Amino acid sequence: MARKQTSYVCQDCGASQPKWAGRCDTCGAWNSFAEEIAPEATPKGLSSKKGRKIDFVPLKGTEAQPPRRISNIAEFDRATGGGLVPGSAILVGGDPGIGKSTLMMQVTAALSASFKCVYISGEEAIDQLRLRASRLGLSDAPVGLAAATSVRNIISTMDDSDAPNVVIIDSIQCMYVDNLDSAPGTVAQVRTSAQELIRLAKRRGFALILVGHVTKEGMIAGPRVLEHIVDTVLYFEGDRSHQFRILRAVKNRFGPADEIGVFEMTERGLAEVSNPSALFLAEHDEEVSGASVFAGMEGTRPVLVEIQSLIAPSSQATPRRAVVGWDTSRLAMIMAVMEARCGLALAGSEVYLNVAGGLKISEPAADLAVASALMSSLSGTPVTSETVIFGEIGLSGEVRAVSQTEARLKEAEKLGFTRAIVPAFRKKDAGGVRYGGNMKIKEIKHLDDLLVLFPETPGTR
Repeated sequence: MARKQTSYVCQDCGASQPKWAGRCDTCGAWNSFAEEIAPEATPKGLSSKKGRKIDFVPLKGTEAQPPRRISNIAEFDRATGGGLVPGSAILVGGDPGIGKSTLMMQVTAALSASFKCVYISGEEAIDQLRLRASRLGLSDAPVGLAAATSVRNIISTMDDSDAPNVVIIDSIQCMYVDNLDSAPGTVAQVRTSAQELIRLAKRRGFALILVGHVTKEGMIAGPRVLEHIVDTVLYFEGDRSHQFRILRAVKNRFGPADEIGVFEMTERGLAEVSNPSALFLAEHDEEVSGASVFAGMEGTRPVLVEIQSLIAPSSQATPRRAVVGWDTSRLAMIMAVMEARCGLALAGSEVYLNVAGGLKISEPAADLAVASALMSSLSGTPVTSETVIFGEIGLSGEVRAVSQTEARLKEAEKLGFTRAIVPAFRKKDAGGVRYGGNMKIKEIKHLDDLLVLFPETPGTR
């Protein structure tokens, strides 16, 4: 009898090696290797056996594509690209306690009005699921509940002609395949369980939603290869100290990526936020120094958010820089440009930057709004009321144009903003149309043009 071969697999990144090591050379994680039994080698002579021929079909099919399965929860449907595609696999990740199970319960109940839905939990008992449904007011929804962790049992139950239309697995880290010796939650178990369930979903044509935990580094716990084998990856994110939750699409084979759905956590579960800009700017009533309003884009949706800054003198040799909701390295770059190109003295001051509402901004178009907030805090002069700002700043201090200018300005005008500080218009912006609304537009080409608005800024040349 052949001896089974073992390998050591990193539980953070999925890297494999023949010997145990304290540190993974691929991702740098410590004590992350677990022993797993490798699959048996292929017997001699099997490789010479001929396989069957593959049938090719035309690119244009003759049958109409089945319609998407819409939940009528507009924010969820927006993040998925317009609804669930039959036979697709969706991975929903998020921090523990952020509200993934609550969201999935509400989505399942909404879909059950038109489709046959089942909710399989590997973490909670049936009574616990019913308590959550009762708290959310969803006890009357025709949803099939089950508490199971064996992939073999799940496949045996649903592998027939009467398969459900939507299946939720909460969570994939609890599922196990009994022909593997490794424990549930390991790389081999998570990967194999997901592959078996996805194969069944594509064969039977039901939409599969897998719930996954997120590690402290912000990645889906288990193998990152799980993000490659699914069709859509959604991250449910937010700060527990804020009531807002954002469902962000980072991968979608059937729709636009970087699309977001915004929810508000209430006593009765998650409520949709159809106009997130109005909520993020709810406290923006009075003119205060160190604050500016940024018009950003989240996928195809324009979102207005307030950026706050505070500059204080420091007695330490290394002044502190604290950033919430933005990139720390990009703040350092903007401050360096302000010092080198505008002559502002920021090196000896403590700088604090915050994106109000718990939203995280990643696009470079926020550079100009951040610079405005810093100049306003340094000079003590508030940014003019009802002014929206966006633009990218280069290392030479030039203000570069950004995409979707017209959509940003239209959203700001809809919310009552009357002025905008934007990069100089190109002959044609990304949308091919120059803005023609009623807002007063101030176009600037260099950071010095912005500094003119804050004449009392100390340290300027």
